[in-house]
Amino acid sequence: MLKEFKEFAMKGNVVDLAVGVIIGAAFGKIIDSLVKDVIMPPIGKALGGVDFSNLFLALGGGPFPSLKAAQDAGAATLNYGLFINAVINFIIIAFALFAMIKLMNAAKREQAAAAPPPSTKTCPQCQMEIPIKAVKCGHCTSTL
Repeated sequence: MLKEFKEFAMKGNVVDLAVGVIIGAAFGKIIDSLVKDVIMPPIGKALGGVDFSNLFLALGGGPFPSLKAAQDAGAATLNYGLFINAVINFIIIAFALFAMIKLMNAAKREQAAAAPPPSTKTCPQCQMEIPIKAVKCGHCTSTL
């Protein structure tokens, strides 16, 4: 059973998937930092000093000066500022993945276009490789 698991785990698709998940998680952290630390501060400044991560609506318990204060007091909050940050995160990640897949597809198309046309074919009688323009097999002498 251990041998079968090792064979399964070392198959190309499983390893590729694991690498993709790890890189995706790291990419998500980078995008999260980009949104929180680079994109949102200038947007908040342009909108009059708004800190999106601190936008919330207390669902009872009175007014609170910050989200942390409301959470420390145990008040139920509707954190729409964090939701806005998450939506912007998603849009940036989706666009980056779209751009990356578009580049990969373009590279595959170029590679496929650069591939030379086949110069041989398989004889239907003897299954040997013969020149593409052959009308008679040189191995079994069958007419093509």
